Amino acid sequence: MDSSLYKSLTTSRNLKYSYYYSVPVVDKPVILFVHGFPNTANDWRHQVNFFKDQGYGIIAPDMLGYGDTDKPADHSQYTLSALARDVIDILDAEKVDKAIAIGHDWGSILVSRIANYHPDRFLAFAFLAVGYVGHSDATFDQFHAFTAKLATRELFGYWYYFGEEDAHKTIENNFDSFYSLLMADDSALTAATLGPVGGFQTWVESDKKTAIASYLSEEEVKAHKQVLLQGGLQGPLNWYKVRTTGLDIEDGKALTPEQKLVHQPVFFGGATQDEICIPAMGKAGCAQFVKGPLTVKEFNAGHWLIWQVKDELNQALLEWVQGL
Repeated sequence: MDSSLYKSLTTSRNLKYSYYYSVPVVDKPVILFVHGFPNTANDWRHQVNFFKDQGYGIIAPDMLGYGDTDKPADHSQYTLSALARDVIDILDAEKVDKAIAIGHDWGSILVSRIANYHPDRFLAFAFLAVGYVGHSDATFDQFHAFTAKLATRELFGYWYYFGEEDAHKTIENNFDSFYSLLMADDSALTAATLGPVGGFQTWVESDKKTAIASYLSEEEVKAHKQVLLQGGLQGPLNWYKVRTTGLDIEDGKALTPEQKLVHQPVFFGGATQDEICIPAMGKAGCAQFVKGPLTVKEFNAGHWLIWQVKDELNQALLEWVQGL
Protein backbone atom coordinates (compact mmCIF):
# COMPACT_ATOMS: atom_id res chain seq x y z
CA MET A 1 0.00 0.00 0.00
CA ASP A 2 1.24 3.47 -0.92
CA SER A 3 2.64 5.01 2.28
CA SER A 4 2.06 8.52 0.89
CA LEU A 5 -1.70 7.93 1.08
CA TYR A 6 -1.74 7.51 4.87
CA LYS A 7 -3.24 10.36 6.86
CA SER A 8 -3.60 11.25 10.53
CA LEU A 9 -6.62 12.48 12.47
CA THR A 10 -7.30 13.35 16.09
CA THR A 11 -10.81 12.10 16.82
CA SER A 12 -13.50 13.66 19.02
CA ARG A 13 -12.12 11.48 21.86
CA ASN A 14 -8.72 13.14 21.40
CA LEU A 15 -7.16 9.94 20.06
CA LYS A 16 -4.81 9.97 17.09
CA TYR A 17 -5.75 7.61 14.27
CA SER A 18 -3.64 6.71 11.26
CA TYR A 19 -5.53 5.63 8.15
CA TYR A 20 -5.08 4.97 4.46
CA TYR A 21 -7.27 7.09 2.21
CA SER A 22 -7.66 7.21 -1.55
CA VAL A 23 -10.37 9.20 -3.30
CA PRO A 24 -13.00 7.48 -5.47
CA VAL A 25 -13.25 7.90 -9.21
CA VAL A 26 -16.34 9.86 -10.34
CA ASP A 27 -19.41 8.16 -8.86
CA LYS A 28 -17.80 5.13 -7.22
CA PRO A 29 -18.52 4.73 -3.48
CA VAL A 30 -15.95 4.62 -0.68
CA ILE A 31 -15.17 1.26 0.93
CA LEU A 32 -14.20 1.18 4.60
CA PHE A 33 -11.96 -1.75 5.57
CA VAL A 34 -11.89 -2.59 9.31
CA HIS A 35 -9.17 -5.07 10.34
CA GLY A 36 -9.17 -7.47 13.25
CA PHE A 37 -6.63 -9.11 15.57
CA PRO A 38 -3.67 -8.92 15.27
CA ASN A 39 -3.58 -6.79 12.15
CA THR A 40 -3.13 -3.31 10.72
CA ALA A 41 -4.55 -1.48 7.72
CA ASN A 42 -1.71 -2.94 5.64
CA ASP A 43 -3.12 -6.43 6.05
CA TRP A 44 -5.95 -5.39 3.70
CA ARG A 45 -3.30 -4.71 1.01
CA HIS A 46 -4.68 -7.23 -1.49
CA GLN A 47 -8.21 -5.88 -1.17
CA VAL A 48 -7.20 -2.21 -1.01
CA ASN A 49 -5.04 -2.34 -4.13
CA PHE A 50 -7.65 -4.35 -6.02
CA PHE A 51 -10.56 -2.01 -5.27
CA LYS A 52 -8.45 1.12 -5.70
CA ASP A 53 -7.58 -0.08 -9.22
CA GLN A 54 -11.33 -0.49 -9.84
CA GLY A 55 -11.85 3.18 -8.98
CA TYR A 56 -13.39 2.81 -5.54
CA GLY A 57 -12.51 5.14 -2.71
CA ILE A 58 -10.72 3.48 0.19
CA ILE A 59 -10.52 4.17 3.92
CA ALA A 60 -8.48 1.63 5.89
CA PRO A 61 -7.60 2.68 9.45
CA ASP A 62 -5.03 1.26 11.80
CA MET A 63 -7.57 0.52 14.52
CA LEU A 64 -7.05 1.62 18.12
CA GLY A 65 -4.06 -0.17 19.64
CA TYR A 66 -2.42 -0.92 16.29
CA GLY A 67 0.15 0.47 13.87
CA ASP A 68 0.53 4.24 13.99
CA THR A 69 -2.77 4.80 15.80
CA ASP A 70 -2.79 5.56 19.54
CA LYS A 71 -2.55 2.64 21.97
CA PRO A 72 -4.15 3.57 25.30
CA ALA A 73 -3.42 1.12 28.10
CA ASP A 74 -6.88 1.53 29.66
CA HIS A 75 -9.19 -1.12 28.19
CA SER A 76 -12.26 1.04 28.84
CA GLN A 77 -11.13 3.15 25.87
CA TYR A 78 -11.87 0.20 23.57
CA THR A 79 -15.65 -0.15 23.93
CA LEU A 80 -17.37 -0.85 20.63
CA SER A 81 -19.62 2.19 20.80
CA ALA A 82 -16.57 4.44 21.22
CA LEU A 83 -14.62 2.68 18.45
CA ALA A 84 -17.62 3.06 16.14
CA ARG A 85 -17.64 6.80 16.86
CA ASP A 86 -13.93 7.00 16.01
CA VAL A 87 -14.62 5.48 12.60
CA ILE A 88 -17.42 7.96 11.94
CA ASP A 89 -15.04 10.79 12.83
CA ILE A 90 -12.74 9.58 10.06
CA LEU A 91 -15.61 9.46 7.56
CA ASP A 92 -16.62 12.97 8.62
CA ALA A 93 -13.08 14.25 8.16
CA GLU A 94 -13.05 12.97 4.59
CA LYS A 95 -16.62 14.20 3.96
CA VAL A 96 -17.85 10.70 3.17
CA ASP A 97 -21.62 10.70 3.58
CA LYS A 98 -22.21 7.00 2.94
CA ALA A 99 -19.74 4.13 2.64
CA ILE A 100 -19.62 0.36 2.30
CA ALA A 101 -18.08 -1.27 5.40
CA ILE A 102 -16.11 -4.52 5.23
CA GLY A 103 -14.81 -6.17 8.40
CA HIS A 104 -12.70 -9.22 9.19
CA ASP A 105 -12.32 -10.97 12.57
CA TRP A 106 -12.74 -8.32 15.31
CA GLY A 107 -13.35 -5.89 12.48
CA SER A 108 -16.57 -7.78 11.76
CA ILE A 109 -17.67 -7.35 15.38
CA LEU A 110 -16.98 -3.61 15.19
CA VAL A 111 -18.77 -3.33 11.84
CA SER A 112 -21.74 -4.99 13.55
CA ARG A 113 -21.85 -2.14 16.08
CA ILE A 114 -21.28 0.46 13.38
CA ALA A 115 -24.38 -0.97 11.71
CA ASN A 116 -26.28 -0.64 14.99
CA TYR A 117 -25.23 2.89 15.92
CA HIS A 118 -24.70 4.56 12.54
CA PRO A 119 -26.80 2.75 9.90
CA ASP A 120 -27.57 5.98 8.04
CA ARG A 121 -23.90 6.35 7.10
CA PHE A 122 -23.60 3.09 5.18
CA LEU A 123 -24.85 1.58 1.95
CA ALA A 124 -24.03 -2.03 2.86
CA PHE A 125 -21.97 -4.23 5.19
CA ALA A 126 -19.69 -7.21 4.59
CA PHE A 127 -18.44 -9.62 7.24
CA LEU A 128 -15.49 -11.95 6.62
CA ALA A 129 -14.73 -15.09 8.71
CA VAL A 130 -16.85 -13.68 11.55
CA GLY A 131 -20.48 -12.91 10.74
CA TYR A 132 -22.75 -10.25 12.18
CA VAL A 133 -22.49 -10.34 15.98
CA GLY A 134 -25.44 -8.94 17.89
CA HIS A 135 -25.07 -7.36 21.31
CA SER A 136 -25.84 -9.77 24.13
CA ASP A 137 -26.34 -9.54 27.89
CA ALA A 138 -24.61 -12.92 28.30
CA THR A 139 -21.37 -12.93 30.26
CA PHE A 140 -18.27 -14.26 28.56
CA ASP A 141 -18.47 -17.41 30.72
CA GLN A 142 -22.00 -17.99 29.42
CA PHE A 143 -20.94 -17.29 25.84
CA HIS A 144 -18.00 -19.69 26.11
CA ALA A 145 -20.19 -22.46 27.54
CA PHE A 146 -22.89 -21.90 24.93
CA THR A 147 -20.53 -22.02 21.94
CA ALA A 148 -18.73 -25.07 23.37
CA LYS A 149 -22.04 -26.90 23.63
CA LEU A 150 -23.04 -25.80 20.13
CA ALA A 151 -19.78 -26.97 18.56
CA THR A 152 -19.31 -29.95 20.93
CA ARG A 153 -15.84 -28.58 21.75
CA GLU A 154 -14.36 -25.44 23.25
CA LEU A 155 -13.79 -22.66 20.73
CA PHE A 156 -12.85 -19.51 22.58
CA GLY A 157 -10.82 -20.62 25.58
CA TYR A 158 -7.87 -18.47 24.48
CA TRP A 159 -9.93 -15.34 25.20
CA TYR A 160 -9.44 -15.98 28.94
CA TYR A 161 -5.69 -15.82 28.43
CA PHE A 162 -5.92 -12.72 26.25
CA GLY A 163 -8.06 -11.08 28.93
CA GLU A 164 -5.44 -11.50 31.67
CA GLU A 165 -3.82 -8.30 32.91
CA ASP A 166 -0.24 -9.10 31.90
CA ALA A 167 -0.83 -11.49 29.00
CA HIS A 168 0.83 -9.06 26.61
CA LYS A 169 4.13 -9.43 28.46
CA THR A 170 4.39 -13.21 28.15
CA ILE A 171 3.23 -13.03 24.52
CA GLU A 172 5.80 -10.38 23.62
CA ASN A 173 8.53 -12.43 25.35
CA ASN A 174 7.59 -15.49 23.28
CA PHE A 175 6.30 -13.69 20.23
CA ASP A 176 7.44 -16.19 17.59
CA SER A 177 5.55 -18.93 19.42
CA PHE A 178 2.38 -16.79 19.60
CA TYR A 179 2.62 -15.76 15.96
CA SER A 180 3.31 -19.22 14.57
CA LEU A 181 0.19 -20.67 16.19
CA LEU A 182 -2.10 -17.85 15.02
CA MET A 183 -0.78 -18.18 11.48
CA ALA A 184 -0.26 -21.94 11.60
CA ASP A 185 -0.31 -24.10 8.50
CA ASP A 186 -1.97 -26.86 10.54
CA SER A 187 -5.59 -25.83 11.26
CA ALA A 188 -6.17 -28.91 13.43
CA LEU A 189 -3.34 -27.80 15.72
CA THR A 190 -4.89 -24.36 15.94
CA ALA A 191 -8.26 -25.82 16.96
CA ALA A 192 -6.72 -28.14 19.55
CA THR A 193 -4.67 -25.37 21.14
CA LEU A 194 -6.70 -22.15 20.87
CA GLY A 195 -10.06 -23.65 21.77
CA PRO A 196 -9.50 -25.24 25.20
CA VAL A 197 -9.02 -22.98 28.21
CA GLY A 198 -5.30 -22.80 29.01
CA GLY A 199 -4.17 -24.33 25.73
CA PHE A 200 -2.80 -21.20 24.09
CA GLN A 201 -1.20 -19.98 27.31
CA THR A 202 0.62 -23.29 27.77
CA TRP A 203 1.78 -23.18 24.14
CA VAL A 204 3.16 -19.64 24.41
CA GLU A 205 4.77 -20.02 27.82
CA SER A 206 6.43 -23.26 26.65
CA ASP A 207 7.70 -21.32 23.62
CA LYS A 208 6.48 -23.93 21.16
CA LYS A 209 6.53 -23.18 17.44
CA THR A 210 5.00 -24.58 14.29
CA ALA A 211 5.15 -23.98 10.55
CA ILE A 212 3.51 -20.78 9.32
CA ALA A 213 1.00 -20.92 6.46
CA SER A 214 2.70 -21.09 3.08
CA TYR A 215 0.57 -18.33 1.50
CA LEU A 216 2.50 -15.79 3.59
CA SER A 217 5.92 -14.95 2.21
CA GLU A 218 8.95 -14.56 4.44
CA GLU A 219 8.93 -10.82 3.69
CA GLU A 220 5.27 -10.51 4.68
CA VAL A 221 5.80 -12.42 7.91
CA LYS A 222 8.83 -10.33 8.81
CA ALA A 223 7.00 -7.04 8.17
CA HIS A 224 3.91 -8.20 10.08
CA LYS A 225 5.93 -9.30 13.10
CA GLN A 226 7.91 -6.08 13.11
CA VAL A 227 4.88 -3.76 13.18
CA LEU A 228 3.16 -5.81 15.89
CA LEU A 229 6.22 -5.94 18.13
CA GLN A 230 6.88 -2.22 17.68
CA GLY A 231 3.39 -1.38 18.87
CA GLY A 232 3.19 -4.09 21.51
CA LEU A 233 0.25 -6.37 22.30
CA GLN A 234 -1.33 -4.54 25.23
CA GLY A 235 -3.55 -2.38 23.02
CA PRO A 236 -4.72 -5.20 20.75
CA LEU A 237 -5.52 -7.43 23.74
CA ASN A 238 -7.66 -4.66 25.23
CA TRP A 239 -10.31 -5.49 22.63
CA TYR A 240 -10.66 -8.87 24.36
CA LYS A 241 -10.64 -7.39 27.86
CA VAL A 242 -13.75 -5.35 27.07
CA ARG A 243 -15.57 -8.65 26.48
CA THR A 244 -14.06 -10.83 29.20
CA THR A 245 -14.60 -8.18 31.89
CA GLY A 246 -18.23 -7.67 30.88
CA LEU A 247 -17.73 -4.03 29.98
CA ASP A 248 -19.37 -4.71 26.61
CA ILE A 249 -22.63 -5.70 28.30
CA GLU A 250 -23.09 -2.27 29.83
CA ASP A 251 -21.76 -0.57 26.71
CA GLY A 252 -24.54 -1.95 24.49
CA LYS A 253 -27.47 -1.82 26.90
CA ALA A 254 -28.92 1.29 25.28
CA LEU A 255 -29.38 -0.49 21.94
CA THR A 256 -33.02 -1.12 21.12
CA PRO A 257 -34.22 -4.36 19.45
CA GLU A 258 -34.76 -2.40 16.23
CA GLN A 259 -31.22 -0.99 16.28
CA LYS A 260 -29.86 -4.53 16.41
CA LEU A 261 -31.41 -5.33 13.03
CA VAL A 262 -29.60 -4.61 9.75
CA HIS A 263 -31.75 -3.48 6.85
CA GLN A 264 -28.97 -2.75 4.35
CA PRO A 265 -27.56 -5.43 2.00
CA VAL A 266 -25.10 -7.78 3.75
CA PHE A 267 -22.36 -10.08 2.47
CA PHE A 268 -21.03 -12.88 4.66
CA GLY A 269 -17.86 -14.65 3.57
CA GLY A 270 -17.34 -17.81 5.59
CA ALA A 271 -14.07 -19.74 5.78
CA THR A 272 -14.77 -23.49 5.71
CA GLN A 273 -11.34 -24.40 7.15
CA ASP A 274 -11.66 -21.97 10.05
CA GLU A 275 -11.75 -24.19 13.13
CA ILE A 276 -12.61 -21.37 15.56
CA CYS A 277 -14.92 -18.96 13.73
CA ILE A 278 -17.15 -21.65 12.31
CA PRO A 279 -19.15 -20.50 9.24
CA ALA A 280 -22.38 -22.01 10.59
CA MET A 281 -22.23 -19.60 13.53
CA GLY A 282 -21.64 -16.65 11.24
CA LYS A 283 -24.56 -17.65 9.04
CA ALA A 284 -26.81 -18.06 12.07
CA GLY A 285 -26.05 -14.54 13.30
CA CYS A 286 -26.76 -13.08 9.88
CA ALA A 287 -29.99 -15.06 9.53
CA GLN A 288 -31.23 -13.78 12.89
CA PHE A 289 -30.46 -10.08 12.53
CA VAL A 290 -30.11 -9.24 8.82
CA LYS A 291 -33.43 -8.14 7.35
CA GLY A 292 -32.04 -6.72 4.12
CA PRO A 293 -30.73 -8.73 1.14
CA LEU A 294 -28.22 -11.31 2.37
CA THR A 295 -25.45 -12.82 0.23
CA VAL A 296 -23.57 -15.79 1.69
CA LYS A 297 -20.48 -17.27 0.08
CA GLU A 298 -18.16 -19.85 1.61
CA PHE A 299 -14.49 -20.09 0.71
CA ASN A 300 -12.25 -23.13 0.95
CA ALA A 301 -9.84 -21.34 3.24
CA GLY A 302 -8.85 -20.81 6.84
CA HIS A 303 -9.40 -17.75 9.00
CA TRP A 304 -7.00 -15.60 6.97
CA LEU A 305 -9.03 -15.79 3.75
CA ILE A 306 -8.09 -12.17 3.00
CA TRP A 307 -4.63 -13.54 2.13
CA GLN A 308 -5.17 -17.23 1.36
CA VAL A 309 -7.85 -16.83 -1.34
CA LYS A 310 -7.39 -13.13 -2.05
CA ASP A 311 -8.25 -13.27 -5.75
CA GLU A 312 -11.39 -15.35 -5.29
CA LEU A 313 -12.49 -13.20 -2.36
CA ASN A 314 -11.83 -9.94 -4.19
CA GLN A 315 -13.85 -11.06 -7.19
CA ALA A 316 -16.78 -12.18 -5.02
CA LEU A 317 -16.77 -8.88 -3.14
CA LEU A 318 -16.55 -6.92 -6.40
CA GLU A 319 -19.56 -8.73 -7.85
CA TRP A 320 -21.50 -8.04 -4.67
CA VAL A 321 -20.54 -4.36 -4.59
CA GLN A 322 -21.41 -3.94 -8.26
CA GLY A 323 -24.77 -5.59 -7.59
CA LEU A 324 -25.65 -2.94 -5.03
